[in-house]
Amino acid sequence: MKKAAVVIIWAIAFGFVEASVVEYLRAIYYPISDGGFHFPIQTLAQLQSMGPENIRRLEIEVVREFFTLVMLATISIAAARNRRQAWAYFMIAFGVWDIFYYVWLKIFLDWPASLMTWDLLFLLPVPWVSPVAAPVIISLTLIISGLIVLGFEEKGQPLLMTWRDWILIAFGGFIVIVSFCWDHKNIMAGGFPNPFQWKLFFIGLALSTVTFAFAVRKRLTR
Repeated sequence: MKKAAVVIIWAIAFGFVEASVVEYLRAIYYPISDGGFHFPIQTLAQLQSMGPENIRRLEIEVVREFFTLVMLATISIAAARNRRQAWAYFMIAFGVWDIFYYVWLKIFLDWPASLMTWDLLFLLPVPWVSPVAAPVIISLTLIISGLIVLGFEEKGQPLLMTWRDWILIAFGGFIVIVSFCWDHKNIMAGGFPNPFQWKLFFIGLALSTVTFAFAVRKRLTR
């Protein structure tokens, strides 16, 4: 698990970098003197009215989010010996990065106030929003799953999953993403978030985790 420890340290450091960038953006658009980050978020029209540099910052932010995923993927591929390990390291890196992103923001800005504080999670392809608890739950699930996969790898007993397993896990993940994006039109129009789709979120999470758990059980009973 030495490589896992290195990936975890990298993800903690990357979380610091990510939180630093967000701290700077919030200082520009949601200064503490105005109450800090809050909903409703500024709309595209509002940003345009503030000057073309703000649209450019938005474009840079969207590309930065894409390259965040690229960086998480490349560190995972570099640490892995095969595709199973690459997925495992990606899950661990993503989960640790995401959790420590919030840890660092709490240190920098004393935000979020609680796990039920709403956050703008992502902008691709539309805004993702939810209480902080939702991505933290996903991140913890990813970390645990990744460590389990690596544990099997170290024993020389790789966790093999069928195409059916992969399809069910991917579909569960898709449902979770839908729960995050459910309210995007309202958010883009400058509205306050509607109640989060917890039922949809947990349906997607359960589908993915139960499928993974059955694959683990099948491997243990061989």
